[in-house]
Amino acid sequence: MIEELSIRDLGVIGEAVLPLGPGFTAVTGETGAGKTMVVSALGLLFGERADTGSVRSGAPHAWIEGRLLVDPEGRVSDRVREAGGDVERIDGDPAGELILSRSVSAEGRSRAVVGGRSAPISLLNELGGDLVVVHGQSDQLRLKSQQAQRASLDSFAGPAFAERLAAYRELHRTWQAHAAEIETLVTERSARLREAEQLRTAVEEIQAIAPMAGEDEELAELAARLTNLEDLRLAAAEAKESISSETGDTPDTVVLIDTARRALERVAHHDAALAPVVEALENASFLVSDIGAQLASYSASLDTDEAGRLDAVQERRADLTSLMRKYGPELADVIAYAESAEPRLLELDSDSDRIEELTALVDDEHAALTVAADGLTELRSTAAGVLAERVTAELAALAMPNARFVVEIQPRDELGTTGRDLVQFLLRPHEGSDPRPLGKGASGGELSRVMLAIEVVLAAADPVPTFVFDEVDSGVGGASAIEIGRRLAALAQNSQVIVVTHLAQVAAFASNHLRVEKDLDGPVTASNVVQLSGDARLAEMARLLSGLPDSESGLAHAAELLATARSLAVSH
Repeated sequence: MIEELSIRDLGVIGEAVLPLGPGFTAVTGETGAGKTMVVSALGLLFGERADTGSVRSGAPHAWIEGRLLVDPEGRVSDRVREAGGDVERIDGDPAGELILSRSVSAEGRSRAVVGGRSAPISLLNELGGDLVVVHGQSDQLRLKSQQAQRASLDSFAGPAFAERLAAYRELHRTWQAHAAEIETLVTERSARLREAEQLRTAVEEIQAIAPMAGEDEELAELAARLTNLEDLRLAAAEAKESISSETGDTPDTVVLIDTARRALERVAHHDAALAPVVEALENASFLVSDIGAQLASYSASLDTDEAGRLDAVQERRADLTSLMRKYGPELADVIAYAESAEPRLLELDSDSDRIEELTALVDDEHAALTVAADGLTELRSTAAGVLAERVTAELAALAMPNARFVVEIQPRDELGTTGRDLVQFLLRPHEGSDPRPLGKGASGGELSRVMLAIEVVLAAADPVPTFVFDEVDSGVGGASAIEIGRRLAALAQNSQVIVVTHLAQVAAFASNHLRVEKDLDGPVTASNVVQLSGDARLAEMARLLSGLPDSESGLAHAAELLATARSLAVSH
């Protein structure tokens, strides 16, 4: 909802602030005062193409700012935050405040600010699609596309239809997925056969060698040992000789340690400090003796004929290296490749069976989808008849008694995500004429009334935050104008409604009345906007009725009209 609109230097409007708020706002004023500039300002604020001619003469640029109340957790707020803007929370109010602004220079440059952050004009247009609908004499229709018309009819059809449509869409998604899988299997059959052959060759090669986890590291260590076998034997023998000499040419380490221990033991009773040293030497003797035994065992292991094993180890390492080069880089990758290849190979080898299975499944799903689509068509046709009847009745009350609204449903051959129906809204302006698409064959005022009738009927099922109507009452008056006012007031029960009007019968139903008035002071005519209430509103109503704001009969008629509007609004 638009809480407030500020305009500066747009057309004849020098500077104006429009308090809008909820309900029905009527904008009136003398011809040429700039009422339509209010609609133009809203269009610019929500991303319409800028016209440099709309910048007030002598001004460097026009500027429009809107203060809106939006759901802080809704789609609009999410999109604003994605763009870097902010929706300010309002204390004690579930709504959030969003500030939008747009400037247009006299040279044609535009700048937009969304939630305090510069943004592309396209973002304003995107947000406007969720926030406001403008119905003007020549503006685009909210329901101009067949997709939008179909969506509106579906919303009007109610929750039972929505459930059926959701079930249909899920079935359609599954059907498409299975059909796409068949297409993939068929079109990629040659590639899949090649992949299967490659996988089979790889699995056979890996299984023939049968690598084990960590085997490459173990073999690398063994190869290093076997390659340096003689050096290892000599080193071990030398170390063993140093610890425990078997030749007797030189004292060994164990003898020297024992000699040192016995020397200290002889005098240790004279000084207790030597006791730990004696104990340490005793432990050292045991440790060195144990090392000698280990070296003896190690040397014995080297004495076996392991040299012949080196060729076999190197050959095994070469086999593993070949596998890692093809399927690695690590041996663990080779093993993982083989493990993943086997189920993939089973899948590829079963393509023919899968295609046959999927073909039968797709046929069954298509049959079920056809039945579901027929059900949607039946429900849409029923809803279309009700919608057409109600809109036609609204048109009769809006001074179009001979007009007929038609909702046409045509079947397509293919099944889409919403069924097989093409939905189109048509209008037969008078008896004897053929129904034509909306926007063709009707004047601007008639088209505005058609859209008002549709919006009134759709409002409960397909709500929009804000509706703007420009000259919706063009070409009507009297009782028909009162009916237009009543319907605008009814629409305002669920949405914010802003109407530019020249009829008192319409303005009388407004809960908020704004007047655009000229200021003739100065060399250039300017206009501003004032909010009317009490006697000021009564005078404006009299001016709309008689052209004279202070006519006694006009004032009396205006008072009567306001009272009538209040009573009709209550009864409605």
